[in-house]
Amino acid sequence: MRVVMSKKQTKRKGAKVLKEGWIVHYTDQQNMRKKHYWRLDTKSIIMYQDESSTRYFKEIPLNEVLDLKNMEHDKLKKSPTHFFEIKTSDCIYYIAGSPSEEKSLDTAQSWSQAIQAALMPVTPQSSTGGIKRDMAKLKVPSEGEKSHLGSTIQSEQEFSQLYQIFAEEVLGSGQFGTVYGGIHRISGKHVAVKLIDKLKFPPNKEDLLRTEVHILQKVHHPGVVDFQQMLETPDRIFVVMEKLKGDMLEMILSSEKGRLSERITQFLVAQILVALRYLHNLNIVHCDLKPENILLTSNSDFPQVKLCDFGFARIIGEKSFRRSVVGTPAYLAPEVLRNKGFNRSLDMWSVGVIVYVSLSGTFPFNEDEDIHDQIQNAEFMYPPNPWKEVTESAIEFINGLLQVRMSKRFTVSKALAHIWTQV
Repeated sequence: MRVVMSKKQTKRKGAKVLKEGWIVHYTDQQNMRKKHYWRLDTKSIIMYQDESSTRYFKEIPLNEVLDLKNMEHDKLKKSPTHFFEIKTSDCIYYIAGSPSEEKSLDTAQSWSQAIQAALMPVTPQSSTGGIKRDMAKLKVPSEGEKSHLGSTIQSEQEFSQLYQIFAEEVLGSGQFGTVYGGIHRISGKHVAVKLIDKLKFPPNKEDLLRTEVHILQKVHHPGVVDFQQMLETPDRIFVVMEKLKGDMLEMILSSEKGRLSERITQFLVAQILVALRYLHNLNIVHCDLKPENILLTSNSDFPQVKLCDFGFARIIGEKSFRRSVVGTPAYLAPEVLRNKGFNRSLDMWSVGVIVYVSLSGTFPFNEDEDIHDQIQNAEFMYPPNPWKEVTESAIEFINGLLQVRMSKRFTVSKALAHIWTQV
């Protein structure tokens, strides 16, 4: 059978190359064998004209790979037409190995292993040998549908049939794991996947993880990140959520003056308070509010925001108190730092720190000094640079939130009724 070389006059910048070499291939739609120089990177497989060319014939994004199937050895002996198959929604690619017949089988096997590893870049390859099930039979929520808590799958390979994770795209890390960017293979929808290694996960923290997922399943609000599903293998837990554009901390740091304008801060904080009102009405206290946990839906100057990372969240009634350790020290209220009982007003203190940081680019307090003394020293709290540019109502709003006594601290309703948030 004649092997032909196909060309396509297109240029593409490559990502990190994982494997490259000459491959002979054909498809279920066109049985003429073609020879191209394949490059596998962290995002896709690209079939180039030759080793040095930027022109390529075809690109297969890894997130469009629905299945990778190795041919059984007995079939290879009878009819070695190809060694493995790559299935996409458009067609099936049959890989016949390298142009050299002596090395075809070895080449094909090494490519199959490399592609399989790229499809599951953040999971141990030792755990990929589980029994594969038909992806259509896996319980995957459709658009707008929520899955059951911790749907069990048998291996990481099954997860890779559903989602492509990009190991180089680290979106952040929470209390329980690292968050990666990914894509749902069938819908093409971008997602954020929190990956938790059970072997490194403290057994006494499992209830907190269950609480986080339970809360995410319970809430349905434009101001809270959308939970899609949680899948669990013997070694790993995958929490799948919607993917957004960035976070409030990035917005502050990338701004021209290292701080946000008062108008933008008002716009963002009003949304945070609306989301908090919803959560507090459900007796849910976030307990770890900070700019990193406030995600943005767009790159515009006035984006919609969504709260995320409920790893420290607690269910606390209106008149209830808790004593467990929570949150990030720089944003924590005095009662938590002193290991005293706290209630839902903890979130309001954190909002006060967020407003202060957004408007000034600095934290309001020094860790080494008494917080009471610092709050009472207006000259220390609000130096002329930059606070002379900030309105009195903004400072009054911050003061209402940064009250050491919980009973005097603004509630979410009072904060929303304040003149500064009437934008």
